[in-house]
Amino acid sequence: MSARIVLLGAGFSRNWGGWLASEAFEYLLGCPQVDSDIRKLLWRYQRKGGFEDALTQLQDEFARKQDAHTEQRLAKLQDAIRQMFGDMDKAFAEITDFEPQKHIEYMVASCLVRFDAIFTLNQDLLMERHYLNGNVGLSSYRQWNGWQNPGMKRLSREEMPEPSTTQWCPMPQSEFRVTPNSQPYFKLHGSSNWIDASNGQQLLVMGGNKTATINQHPILKWYHECFKQYLAKPDVRLMVIGYSFGDHHINEAIAEAADRSTIRLFIIDPLGVDVLDKNRNAPIPGPDPLFTRLQAHIVGASRRTVREIFGNDRVEHAKVMRFFGSG
Repeated sequence: MSARIVLLGAGFSRNWGGWLASEAFEYLLGCPQVDSDIRKLLWRYQRKGGFEDALTQLQDEFARKQDAHTEQRLAKLQDAIRQMFGDMDKAFAEITDFEPQKHIEYMVASCLVRFDAIFTLNQDLLMERHYLNGNVGLSSYRQWNGWQNPGMKRLSREEMPEPSTTQWCPMPQSEFRVTPNSQPYFKLHGSSNWIDASNGQQLLVMGGNKTATINQHPILKWYHECFKQYLAKPDVRLMVIGYSFGDHHINEAIAEAADRSTIRLFIIDPLGVDVLDKNRNAPIPGPDPLFTRLQAHIVGASRRTVREIFGNDRVEHAKVMRFFGSG
């Protein structure tokens, strides 16, 4: 069975003011939790991994030493990151123009609803507030009964709480499944409103060793397997929006699908197809291994923003929507 899936990265949320990694770094510099010691650490990693690699160093130090000092340093940066997501969500809650215009044919939601599954690397709540909020007619272009976070359950006593205003935790592994006729929404790196029931901490994947962290959480390990399973379907088409191709485990899953010749790829990014070429600015450019593996499978790209594509740029919108065609 063929599949049409989408992968969202930080560049997607950026269309509504969400921060990219470099902007998150600059936000964290001003947090009251970030003292001079942690600020120096952040600067050390500014150009080589950013705040996530600074976080990795603190995580590794605490894993080795398990003392109060390293625990406190780690807690300070983690608290600042939590504050960052909280401030971003406050801004997302006030958005009144998620849709750049009101013609249903050209809405962002009318595109998203066409996908067999939505995968995201984002941990913010933009989608929960403005797409998965019960106000979107999911039957406009696809007969969905609704949506789901597969394998997750709400921690709320309300009968119908908003997905953005409640916390979630994983179900038992025996209940991990995708419900037929509900659009699945997979948050591959967890979410700022997900809780690890075993320790009460946020269930987020950050830092330089994402694969190891994912493997510690059955729900996220299953999500990654689901991503690979969707990519393994015949005639699979993957639209990538705002992902800079910086995570090895994600890149490898996509490249393995390309190696099997089972994928057609469309990219929405300010750099267009060049986002794949990590050697583009090298003094002596050479072939980028990922670009080489994926090049033959790229069926198009757009360098316009999402707000332009789904705003008044009908020419670009038509090009993007060819992705869903039969050819």
